Amino acid sequence: MMDWTDRHCRYFHRLMTSCAVLYTEMVVDAALLHGDRARHLDCSGEQHPVALQLGGSKPEDLARAVKIAAPWGYDEINLNVGCPSDRVQSGTFGACLMRQPQLVGACVSAMKQVADMPVTVKCRIGVDEQDPEPALDELAAAVFENGCDALWVHARKAWLEGLSPKQNRDVPPLDYDRVYRLKQDYPEQFIGINGGIENLEQSQRHLKRVDGVMLGRAAYHNPALLRQVDQEIFRHPGATIPFDEICRQMMQYTANHLKRGGRVNHITRHMLGLFHGLPGARNYRRILTVEACKPGATEYQ
Repeated sequence: MMDWTDRHCRYFHRLMTSCAVLYTEMVVDAALLHGDRARHLDCSGEQHPVALQLGGSKPEDLARAVKIAAPWGYDEINLNVGCPSDRVQSGTFGACLMRQPQLVGACVSAMKQVADMPVTVKCRIGVDEQDPEPALDELAAAVFENGCDALWVHARKAWLEGLSPKQNRDVPPLDYDRVYRLKQDYPEQFIGINGGIENLEQSQRHLKRVDGVMLGRAAYHNPALLRQVDQEIFRHPGATIPFDEICRQMMQYTANHLKRGGRVNHITRHMLGLFHGLPGARNYRRILTVEACKPGATEYQ
């Protein structure tokens, strides 16, 4: 979810669920070693539980990045071995690391040695011409042998040659059964599933076969479904937050952001789907899209 699940998005999503783990957008280890650390790592306390997702392929650099991130208090560090972005491939990390399971295992080992929180991995079932049976088995064996605390599997191959990153989210067929078979092979390990899951009903069906479900685009484009997560998935007794309360709190959050020199559309771009499927949703999206981008826009326009 590069460029999507930034700190404003996570604040918005946290209003609707207190139980679900939120994930940052992928942060490349070099950005923490050589760049603006605060910009990439700042995370308000109310966002917890929250996981920092890292990209990288050098064990020593990933270990250094974990040490740098430690003061920010993340609840989990996740190594991304599934992103097919061109930017990721050019840096020799992301999904292309599916071809180097032993290197991924070494990265996990290095991160575990310095981390005081769980270290997890997110991967695909394979890339390009790989056979998903041995490819996923080898990756899982390598990371679990090195202490990985959980493996999240996007149940699609990634085609690094011939498909764009957008096409890689839809064109390769989903193979949920491959992930289920992996869970059968590792009954004592946490195996989570990702890819093409659109609602909580589907999530509950997957949870009968695996340990966790990860929602990406579904939660981003229809964030209101998060309002039901605590009750329907975690069986939390709390009440569902009303829409007007979500908007009220986001208005205050936006006002504070403006005082720090930010812009309205930094925040409202994440809120376009709040009323997805409800009457007036199109007009709501139009107002946020058009008005929030105008010079001098404030949260009251």
